[in-house]
Amino acid sequence: MNDTRLILSRLTQTVKDLNQTLKKVILHCGPGLTEAVASSCEALRNHKKILFFGNGGSATQAQHLAAELINRFKLERRPLAALALTPDAAVITSIGNDYSFAELFSRQFVGLGQPGDIAVALSTSGTSENIVAGLKQARALGLKTIGLLGRDGGDCLEYCDINLLVPAAETARIQEAHLLLGHLFCELIEKEMSANPE
Repeated sequence: MNDTRLILSRLTQTVKDLNQTLKKVILHCGPGLTEAVASSCEALRNHKKILFFGNGGSATQAQHLAAELINRFKLERRPLAALALTPDAAVITSIGNDYSFAELFSRQFVGLGQPGDIAVALSTSGTSENIVAGLKQARALGLKTIGLLGRDGGDCLEYCDINLLVPAAETARIQEAHLLLGHLFCELIEKEMSANPE
């Protein structure tokens, strides 16, 4: 009985905390989301692609969001050019071994990125060396950079043309907000590209 009360209390508090985080998202992220969707649709219409990247839990979210676009989210439509830079174990381990983990994303951008592509970084801290290096390289190559960031944005903020900043301190709440923003990003792109493909 006590365990149930404890769990319900924790659940209630977590939902309250998440609700407070999402209120901040509403205040801070609307204009950035609008710009991110418009820029991404323009890139897709110009036969460019969206490249997602992140570490840890953010890496799996990058893969998740890329899948929503290359496959489908809510609508039956043609695949949209999107991929994550995280799922290939051979690429990750070879770059980490031969160069350094700090170059994991920057080297992939050199090989895969083209001017006009979109680079979407997911980082709860904004301070990961390989994310910062990836954003710098993407921008140098002429990609538009979008950051789903947390806390104060860290070093990543400087290298994001568009930022969707979740101003919260707890990693789990930031990631939950990133997933909401990511789903909206994909949903709105899908809707626009289905209605106006060219």
